[in-house]
Amino acid sequence: MGFELAGVVLPDGEERVIRVSGDRIGGPGGECLVEGAWLLPGLVDVHTHPGTNQPGEDFDEDLHRSHMTDHRDAGVLLVRTPGSVDPDPTRERHDPTLPRVRRGGRWLAMPGLFFPDFGRPVTEADLVDAAVEEAEASGGWCKIIGDWRPGDPAVPLDLLTEAIAAVHAIDGRVAVHAQTAEGSRNAVLARADSIEHGMHLDNDLIPTMVEHGTALVPTFTAFAPTIERIRAGEGAPEIREWLLTGWEGLFTTVRTAHEAGVTVLAGTDSKPCGDIAGEVLWLIRAGLPPEAAVAAASWTARHWLGLPGLEEGAPADIVAYDADPRVDPSVLRRPSLIVLGGQVIGRQR
Repeated sequence: MGFELAGVVLPDGEERVIRVSGDRIGGPGGECLVEGAWLLPGLVDVHTHPGTNQPGEDFDEDLHRSHMTDHRDAGVLLVRTPGSVDPDPTRERHDPTLPRVRRGGRWLAMPGLFFPDFGRPVTEADLVDAAVEEAEASGGWCKIIGDWRPGDPAVPLDLLTEAIAAVHAIDGRVAVHAQTAEGSRNAVLARADSIEHGMHLDNDLIPTMVEHGTALVPTFTAFAPTIERIRAGEGAPEIREWLLTGWEGLFTTVRTAHEAGVTVLAGTDSKPCGDIAGEVLWLIRAGLPPEAAVAAASWTARHWLGLPGLEEGAPADIVAYDADPRVDPSVLRRPSLIVLGGQVIGRQR
């Protein structure tokens, strides 16, 4: 039996009734579960790694379910995992009780450019083939570690360009970890589909990002605790200065990128899972208008990943709130109703 939700539907801002039948929006509907709510397409975390807590750990099925449940209960109904040790390449086929998944394959890392014994180690000779293999195995995405610490050489521009072109040739997409100036530059010029982090990105490259359609996922949430420790005096001096400079510059980069037309998206890259609302608040601190920051964790992200919003025939993945998150983004922490695939998952009484 179906049901109905009544309220202001975002992003169009119109008051209407959403009818749900089965796992889709549309049909005859039924009992009205909420009235006067603000109704959003299910939230999205585009950079999360459920199933492990620390680099080097094996994938844990129970931990994965726990992490994904935390996402779901926060209203996050779609995640992208740009890099995972998950051995199941069919995960995106969707456990109906957990958020939908867009996998990114295993991290592809050149020697010395990632955590030891984590991800998939590659050499320059096999990066291109490995990128295609991971994209094919994961449903379209792959993740390349484009750089690492300051002073480490980034993946060469010509090689990165070749790898990304090869993935694009099979209609795949590539996320690139980039946080040094060289790594960020190479990722932009090589036509990466998304830049993960973007610290030390030369803002003169932002028009090229717009031209190439490259999205930016700054992951403020992941860096914030480290920055607090550094400000308390922890860490080697050369790393401290590099991180602090990158952190401070990231705010300007994100604001400038958004104003120029770059798609800026919300990803947490941290534990505990389910704090996408915190990342939205960081995006606002960086200068995104509240509506754009909320969109970065909802309808903009869903469109970017190829899923519709709250239109007829779309999957019934809906989050309801008692107040307008565009006015008070902190309300994202308090969903009043969560519907995943037409099933009522959580409801405040």
